[in-house]
Amino acid sequence: MFREDPYYIQLVLKGDSAAYRKLVEKHQDLVYTIVHRIVSSAEEAEEVAQDVFVKAYTKLSDFKAEAKFSTWIYRIAYNTAVSHTRKKKVEFLAMDDKMIENHRENEVQQEIMGLSAEEQSKLIKKALGTLPRTDNLIVSLYYYHAKDMDEISEIVGLTQNNVKVKLFRIRKKLLKEMNTLIDKNINTVA
Repeated sequence: MFREDPYYIQLVLKGDSAAYRKLVEKHQDLVYTIVHRIVSSAEEAEEVAQDVFVKAYTKLSDFKAEAKFSTWIYRIAYNTAVSHTRKKKVEFLAMDDKMIENHRENEVQQEIMGLSAEEQSKLIKKALGTLPRTDNLIVSLYYYHAKDMDEISEIVGLTQNNVKVKLFRIRKKLLKEMNTLIDKNINTVA
């Protein structure tokens, strides 16, 4: 359905502005997802995503192709969403290492595996909702969009090692949160 990004980029740079529509269509879903993970309102996310594509269009001649176009535009999406959020004076919550306690992962995983697929999905969604937005985005990029560490690090502006450490800590935090949710559920049933 789509050709490789460089094909469309060259057309746009040669003056065929209509070719940019293919780039937008190809990348709009993940750009929106990235923005929406940072900007909670769907309406604001749509507006910011449009800003992302306008910025990318105006800066397309600066694209050096040192990274993939997708990584470049996803980085623009992330930065634009963060800037938008900062302008609204919403502070990001820093991950507090004290919140992450050692848990017996096997016990939590066994309890989770005892749930139906629908219950597991609801539990994971609730636990993800407790994460700071950047952490939620990292998890989403890694697990739901199959982005590698290198691409994630470029998108969110962290080193690969920082992304690995954050993913480790996020998983621990998610396990703790799921354990808490399971305990609450058991206590409300009992």
